Amino acid sequence: MNPFVRKTLVVQIQAGGTDRFSVLAHLTYDAEDPFAVTAVFAHDGHVLARWRLDRQMLADGLRGPVGVGDVRFRPVATGMWQELRMEFLGDVRPDGGRHRAVAFAWAPAVAAFVRETREVVPPGQEEVRVDDVLAEILATG
Repeated sequence: MNPFVRKTLVVQIQAGGTDRFSVLAHLTYDAEDPFAVTAVFAHDGHVLARWRLDRQMLADGLRGPVGVGDVRFRPVATGMWQELRMEFLGDVRPDGGRHRAVAFAWAPAVAAFVRETREVVPPGQEEVRVDDVLAEILATG
């Protein structure tokens, strides 16, 4: 079985009071890092942002609001259109506020991605090689 799941979605980004604009979101899941999903947002071949997300939090955000830190998810319904609202808080601005961007993804596509990751590594069967994690920490410390 392939240990990777990849999906590219067109999402809408809204930042700094602007109107929404479309970008690509490349979602990647690797069974070697079973709790995480990498999201890379790109436009015209340029990476706008890269975030490492918690897989369970992403799944929970499809059903209700989650997150209290730099990343927050919640479902949004507009008529028959179901979206996942993903809010990302960045660096502190000179005025003391924080940079903020909101991405809106089609919820059924995100749900399909999460289902595929669960086929690779079912919830509760995630394994973390502690020795590898410690070696990585010590090598970068």
